[in-house]
Amino acid sequence: MFDATTILAYRSESGEAVIGGDGQVTHGSTVLKGNATKIRTVGDGRVLSGFAGSTADAFNLFDMFEKHLNSKKGDLLKSVIAFSKEWRKDKYLRQLEAMMIVLNQKHIYILSGTGDVVEPEDGCIASIGSGGNYAISAARALKNHSKLSPEKIVRESLLIASKLCIYTNDNIKILKLGK
Repeated sequence: MFDATTILAYRSESGEAVIGGDGQVTHGSTVLKGNATKIRTVGDGRVLSGFAGSTADAFNLFDMFEKHLNSKKGDLLKSVIAFSKEWRKDKYLRQLEAMMIVLNQKHIYILSGTGDVVEPEDGCIASIGSGGNYAISAARALKNHSKLSPEKIVRESLLIASKLCIYTNDNIKILKLGK
């Protein structure tokens, strides 16, 4: 886990995709910034992505992933596999302490520099970062025991994580596809 952030992604059965992240950037025990944006759309707005790890590395990895997404004509599965291979094989990039979540309205994946391409067992909720376990626990409970919209589930889950994880704040940003 990375002591840097919390990113939560949710893909509903009705085809809505939502990703959210907090805004806190830390260095050791110091908060450097409280309003950073760690999520973005890629692939002409067809894919959502989020990043946990070093901020400088995020820009390189987002650009590298988008290059693969464009070369694979938007096919998310083919893109994550090609991206994962390049990330794992590159001597510099594989040393990065980073993880990404990418999703569209059909798929959701967690990616790492060790070559991991993980699709969550339930196919609908994934999280990364130091507050990820808090956020995913809250999201699963809210999904199963409430009638909240996917966007509300992500926002409320991240707010819960911000109360428990010192590396996560309540400056939440959300992106969504569908509905």
